[in-house]
Amino acid sequence: MPQTVLVIPMTELLRYEKLASELEGMIADGALRHGDRLPSVRRLSQERRLSVSTVLQALRQMESRGLVEARPQSGYFVRRAMASHAEPSVRSTPDEPVPVDVSQRLVRVLKAGMRSGVAPLAAALPAPQLLPLAALHRLYAGVARRHPKLLEGGSHINMDEPALVRQLVRRSLAWGGPLAGDEIVITNSCTEALSLCLRAVTKPGDTVAVESPAYYLMLQLLETLGLKALEIPTDPRLGMSVEALDLATRDGKIAACLLVPNASNPLGSVMPDDKKRLLAALTAARGVAVIEDDIYGDLHFGQQRPWPLKAFDTTGNVMLCSSFSKILTPAMRIGFVAAGRYRAAIALQKTITSGGTNPITQHVLAEYLDSSAYERHLRQLRRSYEGQVDSMRAAVSRYFPAATRIAQPQGGFVLWVELPEDLDATMIYERAIAENLAYVPGELFSASGMYRNCLRLNCGNPHTPEIEDAVRRLGAVISRP
Repeated sequence: MPQTVLVIPMTELLRYEKLASELEGMIADGALRHGDRLPSVRRLSQERRLSVSTVLQALRQMESRGLVEARPQSGYFVRRAMASHAEPSVRSTPDEPVPVDVSQRLVRVLKAGMRSGVAPLAAALPAPQLLPLAALHRLYAGVARRHPKLLEGGSHINMDEPALVRQLVRRSLAWGGPLAGDEIVITNSCTEALSLCLRAVTKPGDTVAVESPAYYLMLQLLETLGLKALEIPTDPRLGMSVEALDLATRDGKIAACLLVPNASNPLGSVMPDDKKRLLAALTAARGVAVIEDDIYGDLHFGQQRPWPLKAFDTTGNVMLCSSFSKILTPAMRIGFVAAGRYRAAIALQKTITSGGTNPITQHVLAEYLDSSAYERHLRQLRRSYEGQVDSMRAAVSRYFPAATRIAQPQGGFVLWVELPEDLDATMIYERAIAENLAYVPGELFSASGMYRNCLRLNCGNPHTPEIEDAVRRLGAVISRP
């Protein structure tokens, strides 16, 4: 049976992206400054000869990136300035899938970054003082007292606490949901959710399409499961190239697509809704299972939460994975997957690998999500992460070589940095760690070893004078002949 080729209409998409890019350029150049009012939607529509819907799409894209904000009855205003440094380049990727081999090098880097006295610029972990630990301690004590039977046993069949499932369904209403309660599987972290999904839809030797650069933990999962990675070019603002994915999936050799559409790690990009809709339709038509990591979706810098790919899925082909490790505490080890039509296969994998997830912790999370405290904490945390990322960008701009390119994250708390082409971040790392300065070299975000002149910095800590000094010293190490 001949392979169906999906034709993707891009004209309208390019129009709104072009307008957004022009307006963002005016912000970057200082023509539009913090607090300035943008031209009205009607004026932009008339002057650019664009439809009102196209103009609104461009403005909403800028809003999702945290660059502008809508004020009722007043219009759109510039929300924050952009650094003068150019953003990282989009690179060509290998045409063929490759085996993955990053784990040993990555473990060494992460272990070194956790040593006492080392500046916390490597592992993407939030600072404890930003997290609601006292409130969680109280909830654990209260849940254990009110539900003593939770410790009496467990089940490999009934693994998901209804109270938590209900809260997850309720929260999904904010981004095009609701999720179906019976498609949710509660897991031990987002990492386990991703692993279960891969196990359910692939077999050793299969090829999985990934972003380039890709989150290194995803590459580790592919490595441990004996899967190959096909790197797809990824824009630092717009995410994975749907056009490149279209070409890569025409021969039917891609089993799954694994990506982070919202505030990707490491670029911080947010894929526009139109691209998400196209990707969901393309993969469904081609029979390519989609595994979506949405762990940073709630940590966006815009006024409105960006919708996940799952919101555009009409066939149950997208498996949405997430957790609360970046919002509440990594120690909770609670995640979930909204598994769509793969729910039975994923639940079976969960049953035979780890069984049920801690019921006490599920109840604690459910009660916290049900309280007004969660939304207050989330709003404050987003402001903190956005400020920390902006401060880190400014510090890198001050202290790193002049030709350095810096990503403009639209959420999360990591920063991707592209050094001049003649510098090797992997080799420089040895000098940096000797001076108690850690980061993650860029080549660990690529199955084929690309991005040797790139690195990722953690912005999960308040930008104290100590962090500022660490960035200054790292810039000196990088600039040293």
